[in-house]
Amino acid sequence: MKIGIIGATGYTGFELVKILAKHPEFEITALTSTTLAGTPYSSVYPQLRGVVDNIIEADDYEKCAQKIDAVFLCLPHTASQEAAAFFLSKGKKVADLSADFRLGSKDLYEFVYKVPHKKEELFAEAVYGMPEIFGEQLKTAKLAAIPGCYPTSVIMPLFPLLKEGLIDGEFIVADSKSGITGAGKTPSEKTHFCNVQENFQAYGVLSHRHNPEINFILGKAGKPVDVTFTPHLAPINKGIESTIYARSHTDIFQLAECLKTFYKGRRFVRILDFGNVAATANVRDTNFIDIALFKKADKLVITSAIDNLVKGASGAAVQTMNVMCGLDETTGLI
Repeated sequence: MKIGIIGATGYTGFELVKILAKHPEFEITALTSTTLAGTPYSSVYPQLRGVVDNIIEADDYEKCAQKIDAVFLCLPHTASQEAAAFFLSKGKKVADLSADFRLGSKDLYEFVYKVPHKKEELFAEAVYGMPEIFGEQLKTAKLAAIPGCYPTSVIMPLFPLLKEGLIDGEFIVADSKSGITGAGKTPSEKTHFCNVQENFQAYGVLSHRHNPEINFILGKAGKPVDVTFTPHLAPINKGIESTIYARSHTDIFQLAECLKTFYKGRRFVRILDFGNVAATANVRDTNFIDIALFKKADKLVITSAIDNLVKGASGAAVQTMNVMCGLDETTGLI
């Protein structure tokens, strides 16, 4: 299949290109950028010299559509709305890595992002791009909303346990830490080396936009939940570690068995043996999520780790597109 990437020069775009360059069933035929059109991709990312030397094109969607079967949108929030609508109208499969279609409704989106949503009709078509949970719906989907990185690290450990009623949905705390690439490629005061190096801090306390996404998706497991979510910026390049606190009266062996049963056959989910902790170094540059359980009395602690740019973005997008195209979900990712 011929693949296009709109917004190919950011961090998620780069990860996508690296993965797709090795994919046996996908061929990159269009790479676009608003600022780097006319430049060989390998000039922007010299690691790919002789591998991906495609000339970056301007964001001419009509021209791009003529050369692709499916497209990945690596665009800022709001920008994906028009792009998704255009490519869907041309019969292309779309994986959107922004938040524009994750929240299920215009009202919730506008409440969280404080901007109008112009393509409300597409919410009915969008499927959350987490194949381990929504794989059946993705098989027939034309539009996938790829999850946020933090939500992936929180939703995947909790969804099966909530679905089976094994934890108290009224008390869940997610304490999450991300590497600096989670803030995107465009530099800011917050991401300046001098402010990140030798520093560790919380941000978006009780106000981060991923919190409603976490609650919305976990609510599909059964009852509504209200997770207390606090993100932190860690002085590392890549990776997310989430430490999740919950209450449960269920034996830890049953909790582990619940996760293993729910994710049986899912290659990218690793339930760790008791006593091990999930660590970012062990999932770096992979599409795995590692999950570890700890329990004392009714106190349950879960640690999870992902690569924020792979399982938290581009790897999940390719995994999702594999499912949408009828391929094994692991194709090009192992």
